[in-house]
Amino acid sequence: GGHVLFSHYDYFDNVLAHIMPPPKDWFVHERESWVRIQNRWVPYPIQMNIHRLKSESFIDCVKGLIQLLKSPPDTPPKTFADWIDASFGQGLAEVFLRPYNWKVWGHPLDRMPWHWVGERVATIDLERIIENYVYGRDDIAWGPNRNFRFPAFGGTGAIWNNLAQSLPQERIVLDEECIRIDLNARRLLFKSGLSIDYDTLLSTMPLTRLCLVAGISDNFPRVHDLGVSSTHVVGIGMSRTHDNDLGTKCWMYFPEDNCPFYRVTNFSHYSRNNVPDSHKYWSLMAEVCETRYKLVNAETVVEDVIQGLVNAGLIHNRSNIVNIWYRRFSDTYPVPTLDRDETVRSILEYLEARGVYSRGRMGAWKYEVGNMDHSFMQGKEWADKIINGEEEATLFHPEIVNAPKQ
Repeated sequence: GGHVLFSHYDYFDNVLAHIMPPPKDWFVHERESWVRIQNRWVPYPIQMNIHRLKSESFIDCVKGLIQLLKSPPDTPPKTFADWIDASFGQGLAEVFLRPYNWKVWGHPLDRMPWHWVGERVATIDLERIIENYVYGRDDIAWGPNRNFRFPAFGGTGAIWNNLAQSLPQERIVLDEECIRIDLNARRLLFKSGLSIDYDTLLSTMPLTRLCLVAGISDNFPRVHDLGVSSTHVVGIGMSRTHDNDLGTKCWMYFPEDNCPFYRVTNFSHYSRNNVPDSHKYWSLMAEVCETRYKLVNAETVVEDVIQGLVNAGLIHNRSNIVNIWYRRFSDTYPVPTLDRDETVRSILEYLEARGVYSRGRMGAWKYEVGNMDHSFMQGKEWADKIINGEEEATLFHPEIVNAPKQ
């Protein structure tokens, strides 16, 4: 989908250079991420560009920041909601951070911790904000993905298809559904009747499903309380006209309730090969979060997205739509919750004592190390652990692997 490639690891970069040599297999982009708010575009991160907001909102945001400087919190934050208020002030919290994070996570913010945030959210520099206001300067050079790559052909999946083709094909078996793991016999049972014995097992299925097929869900009842979201993805292909092209914008955030999606990707900008003819067509990809707290009507979500695109000013004429693609993906984001670390740790320790290791975005259930490069390196570091006894830095030390490169 719209996931883009940036990396925290030289090893990961070297593997990709081997399986997809640059530059012919890639397009390289300078990130242009924007927030659509108050019927205007504001560069992301919004907290550094509040001079673009309406005057009254700008003043509210600055007042909130000044209040924080005058009366900083005297206790550390306990929840994500606390952290937002303590880091950005009431104005920014109300204008953007609370409504947007509800749309993207679909979980009450006071039931989420804050320590996972790390590099993912730009913190506040009030002096620079004031300078940006005075000089009318946009502040966009922030974050680990300010430059990113995208495959020229085949979308994000091309990366992993190429990697799979570089592996011994006789060791790869597809289209088999694991329905039971016998932890005592160390045996996998599949829906087709296939049975495979193992010495040590690496699983990347969602941890909740792993507990189910391993028959240990009753041992860990809190596994059912782990936070998770699903994603409704709606792709819209359109004929190109002069008045409805987003130019070089890459992806856009939407905090307001005039649209159901939290993010839209300018998909044809990532690669001109994502449409049949880039001179005639362009495309957008919208994402809508669904959770137990935030339900989505699958029967109306496509129409809701199209109307949201109109409401937000991304498209102006429905008659230009020539293609619609829709799919709901389950278990797309492991949501950090207050008891996540304790719950996951106890499950992983139980499984590892029986030769089963759960890794990857949904396997380790750790969002802060759930990007493509993180997930890949979790597998590489697991192999190093099993073979050489090395430490798994990515899974157990996110604060180290996510630290900015010097």
